[in-house]
Amino acid sequence: QVQLVESGGGLVQSGGSLRLSCTASGSIFSIYRMGWYRQAPGKQRELVAAITSAGTLNYADSVKGRFTISRDHAKNMVYLQMSSLKPEDTAVYYCQCRGSTAVVGPIYDYWGQGTQVTVSL
Repeated sequence: QVQLVESGGGLVQSGGSLRLSCTASGSIFSIYRMGWYRQAPGKQRELVAAITSAGTLNYADSVKGRFTISRDHAKNMVYLQMSSLKPEDTAVYYCQCRGSTAVVGPIYDYWGQGTQVTVSL
């Protein structure tokens, strides 16, 4: 079993900042990628940012220059620093971890329960 627990969401005014954190725990053996997705009401879930085990970064165009993803390998944690927030950033943010639970075994995507981020005008 692999569990992802997010924290750091909340209500913030436009132009403000928030920092999301996510911890992966349980029987995870290898993590290949960790990332953040978001889903706004009536919209599909979309990638916000991701970081691979090699340190390769990937950002959605809409957040480039405003959001920064980082990772603490030792603690199996991933962070999302969000700055210059806009009302259109309002969504439930989900932590995602791509990894395996054995030396040789299938690779799965694991998801957190989500944390609400609301940006007011």
